[in-house]
Amino acid sequence: MNRRQPSVTLLQASQNNASLAKLMELNRASKARFDAISTLIPDTLRPNVTAGPLTDGVWCLLLSNTTTAAKLRQLLPAFEAHLRVHQLEVKSIRLKVSGASGGGRY
Repeated sequence: MNRRQPSVTLLQASQNNASLAKLMELNRASKARFDAISTLIPDTLRPNVTAGPLTDGVWCLLLSNTTTAAKLRQLLPAFEAHLRVHQLEVKSIRLKVSGASGGGRY
């Protein structure tokens, strides 16, 4: 007779696994930074930008095209200043053109 393991929520699993908990925390930190700067991104470009990974203080924004990258490159100082004001500092912000359109956050 096979016994089925009881299902657990992602939250429960992350509380029992240090690696998963760290990954979820990094995802929350990336989302918080994206939420903080999203109002600074021009409305027409916002669908082309998603939050990417946060690794060792370097935060990545995933972009759907090079035109968006060119414009956001000009806005990076404003993004960094805004994040500092909200105690969400990063060492730097990296822009990566992923070729994917809008969609979910990383």
